[in-house]
Amino acid sequence: MAAIGRFQKGTEIFYAKVVEGELFRLHGDVFGAPSFDRKATPRKGIRTLVPVLPSKIIAVGVNYLDHAREMGRELPKEPLIWFKATTSLLPDGGKIEIPFPQHRTDFEAELAIVIGRKIRSVSPTQASRYIFGYTAAQDISDRNIQKSDGQWARAKSFDTFTPLGPLVETMLDPGDLNIQQFQNGQLRQNSNTKQLIFKPHELVSFISTNLTLLPGDVILTGTPSGVGPIQSGDRLEVRIQGLAPLTNSVK
Repeated sequence: MAAIGRFQKGTEIFYAKVVEGELFRLHGDVFGAPSFDRKATPRKGIRTLVPVLPSKIIAVGVNYLDHAREMGRELPKEPLIWFKATTSLLPDGGKIEIPFPQHRTDFEAELAIVIGRKIRSVSPTQASRYIFGYTAAQDISDRNIQKSDGQWARAKSFDTFTPLGPLVETMLDPGDLNIQQFQNGQLRQNSNTKQLIFKPHELVSFISTNLTLLPGDVILTGTPSGVGPIQSGDRLEVRIQGLAPLTNSVK
């Protein structure tokens, strides 16, 4: 299917395949065997939404070698996971809102996995067949609350703290992708998915042994070195090789 997005025109919300910037509407179950219009839909009056509506967002911490070294952390023996609220989702072009400007709030560029089939307890070799595709994400984090709480869910679940999209690429090999974060045009994070400690298929397998994953669920695979603070007026852009860039502003 290649690049798939979710869009809105007036009150109508629809999925579409995106080919060279043109939208071809999808009919049927996006996670099944849908059909597509042969004629492109005019882009006028259409806005981009988050590409999927997950039942849950699962984030992974300390999953890049360079980031672990940067923090002086030992490499984890198994994935460190937690939940992010689905109400924290924000589409491409949306504004990240900082609830406590006196706190340090950081950007984190991440590759996101989108699950395509219901999955429970599968091996790493089986896991890839349950992945629908990949998209770009930010894991925005309030460091003051993260430190004071001792767990990470609240610090990373404020409204707008999970920018996601704009498209899901269904034909992507995640093994060797450049991942970059730009802040106001300046390169802040620059790494490669070869640095991932636990690869996408290993994450899907591990998580599925602990809970059931449903179509549309999102797994954030972790961030590389170079995380830093944001402030009102910033423009953030996540660029991951093979994916459409994710761009958001801050207020």
